[in-house]
Amino acid sequence: MAKILFVMTGADQWTLADGTKHPTGYWADEAVVPYEAFKAAGHDITVATPGGVVPPVDAASLSPEVNGGPENAVRIRNVAETAAEFHAPVALGEVNLDDYDAVHVPGGHGPMEDLAVDADSGRILTLAVRRGMPVSVVCHGPAALLAAVAEDGSHAYAGYRITAFTNEEEQMAGNADKAKWLLQDRLTEAGLTVRVGEPFAPHVEVDRNLVTGQNPASSGPLADELLKQLG
Repeated sequence: MAKILFVMTGADQWTLADGTKHPTGYWADEAVVPYEAFKAAGHDITVATPGGVVPPVDAASLSPEVNGGPENAVRIRNVAETAAEFHAPVALGEVNLDDYDAVHVPGGHGPMEDLAVDADSGRILTLAVRRGMPVSVVCHGPAALLAAVAEDGSHAYAGYRITAFTNEEEQMAGNADKAKWLLQDRLTEAGLTVRVGEPFAPHVEVDRNLVTGQNPASSGPLADELLKQLG
């Protein structure tokens, strides 16, 4: 049995380029699908957020339209609303990584608001990659990797091959022209190699101990790859 730390956003709004706020949070199935897979495999999960706030779910991620129909939407919503771990988080600043065996970071635009600049999240992800600990990150979750900067100013994940929500997908979703910055661009600028798959189709990259998924459809394959890393 492994202990898996979910590093999750505490932001319910995403600040756009014009200063307006866009409702956000974590994208439900990017947390729920790995949660179900990890629990089914017998692993323990702890959720950590900035300040220990309950992670807000993006309401848009609960609709039948993005969950393959009403039946699956009900399942996703039920887990998001009832899973005890999502409603009793610890503060990122209090996390001792020695207590865990792997880290998972769900997406949604929330991480672009807080985890991208959160020192505690950055510390955790820096330590994880240094120790060779399995780390899975999906969709906009790779924004959290931006804060993983070492003491000498170098990026802890520089040179890693990853994937993430792409500029094309952000454009197709209608957000690219509104955003302060685009995730694919910022990750590339940080020295990571971003591999791009077909828009909104499952796509996972595995480089050493790091597993990344491009979009919500990648959540299941990503969870499977992390389970392989855990052995």
